[in-house]
Amino acid sequence: MPTMETEKSNTSRAEELKQLANEAFKGHKYSQAIDLYTQAIKLNSENAVYWANRAFAHTKLEEYGSAIQDATRAIETDPKYSKGYYRRGAAYLAMGKFKDALKDFQQVKKLCPNDPDATKKLKECEKAVMKLKFEEAISVPESQRCSVADSIDYHTVGSGPGSSYVSTKVTAVSAAAALMAVLVVYMGTKAATAVTAVAAAALAALLMVLLTFRWARFNDTKSRTLELEVEPQYTGARIEGDVVTLDFVKKMLDDFKNQKNLHKRYAYQVVLQTRDMLRALPSLVDIVVPEGKHFTVCGDVHGQFYDLLNIFELNGLPSEDNPYLFNGDFVDRGSFSLEVILTLFAFKCMCPSAIYLARGNHESKSMNKIYGFEGEVRSKLSETFVELFAEVFCCLPLAHVINGKVFVVHGGLFSVDGVKLSDIRAIDRFCEPPEEGLMCELLWSDPQPQPGRGPSKRGVGLSFGADITKRFLQENNLDLVVRSHEVKDEGYEIEHDGKLITVFSAPNYCDQMGNKGAFIRFEAPDMKPNIVTFSAVPHPDVKPMAYANNFLRMFS
Repeated sequence: MPTMETEKSNTSRAEELKQLANEAFKGHKYSQAIDLYTQAIKLNSENAVYWANRAFAHTKLEEYGSAIQDATRAIETDPKYSKGYYRRGAAYLAMGKFKDALKDFQQVKKLCPNDPDATKKLKECEKAVMKLKFEEAISVPESQRCSVADSIDYHTVGSGPGSSYVSTKVTAVSAAAALMAVLVVYMGTKAATAVTAVAAAALAALLMVLLTFRWARFNDTKSRTLELEVEPQYTGARIEGDVVTLDFVKKMLDDFKNQKNLHKRYAYQVVLQTRDMLRALPSLVDIVVPEGKHFTVCGDVHGQFYDLLNIFELNGLPSEDNPYLFNGDFVDRGSFSLEVILTLFAFKCMCPSAIYLARGNHESKSMNKIYGFEGEVRSKLSETFVELFAEVFCCLPLAHVINGKVFVVHGGLFSVDGVKLSDIRAIDRFCEPPEEGLMCELLWSDPQPQPGRGPSKRGVGLSFGADITKRFLQENNLDLVVRSHEVKDEGYEIEHDGKLITVFSAPNYCDQMGNKGAFIRFEAPDMKPNIVTFSAVPHPDVKPMAYANNFLRMFS
């Protein structure tokens, strides 16, 4: 048994380690901070502060599953420690689990009734939950949804408004949505105020039907037609006819550099043409690099447009002789996500074999709603484009195989053995990412140093060891896994006995991580990876997360 003197020594040393961890945290060295907090916990596991601080560091690395575990442990250690609930609530929030977050912030308010910060965050969380309930109430069933893309014809520039008729189906759906909203409000209202609440909700429902009718008449005809009109004073990039040319792309890039927007008419054309190409591809795309030629793989870009331009400066623009694969997470967090995605899509339109695009976990509605892309698109273009991008993201392939040897995927491998490339090809990817299964794991999983499989640090997907990687490669006659999805100090990391490489192409991620970016060049026929690293370049004074969920920005 440890003596009192030993316990006192351990407690003292644990405090020293905590102070070192705090300094590492302030220096944005979050992995180092986690290691130091872990050492402190080993010496004194009954201090809730250590668990909550480590949870905060995990949150900074987007390891929300681990953050929730640590914050829960802090709460178990000291149920009256408000920061435990605060950290767990923030992690739930980052995962889009608003209802779970609300419970924790209610507890924070209960423990700290006079804390203005706790009051403010609770109110914002309540707003987020109410908005979520309302969206759920008025949502249209998947089987009744019409494609936004199919309703847009960018060729109709200058044409007059079409029919202003609103179908019975539209009106019926609006009425049904309104009725659902009434029921939601009613069920959530105390008996004493039920009559008043239902009366108010019924009035709101009636207004919703009328407004939906009028909005449908206006928006589906005149508004969308006007969006396509190119004003005489517009001086930006133009597409002549149906062909996206290199001259157009270069002009667009220059406009973007100067923070000028692309006209909606041409944005529609680029996005819709890209959609047509992506829809025709399989879920697993085979890429052939001829002997003597090269191929470049880039990782997450996350809306860092000026760093994307730097990649092209270092490695050349995409072309048939200089092809690229961008491995998901093009958008979110960085505040130039629209410029990034339109650039990648425009190169795809210009020359389909010049650029390949894979889906990441951030090419999804739930992520875009929280981390900025939805707000940015709404601000720079329109609500219609929010829906359009969501549709197109569902068309992105899930993985690529280069020359039959290099498997490239955004996240990682699987919770079961025996997955073949044919299983990946067979995935029906035209949907929002599920919370489990092969598609989820391709987008979310991460490697781990220990063998076997473990729970995900993120709370979604899983962690997999070198033995899992080796077995997958052997069973599919592959040599290497290339994936992205994680910030790395040097922009890349080689793991699993050299059989797995993580590549991340957003340097100084979110303007605070201090990491380098990287890309990988493969030369055929040997396909040995040549890794190039680079540093961040300056960008205009628009902060990351400028368009993100208002509540989430409070924690950034």
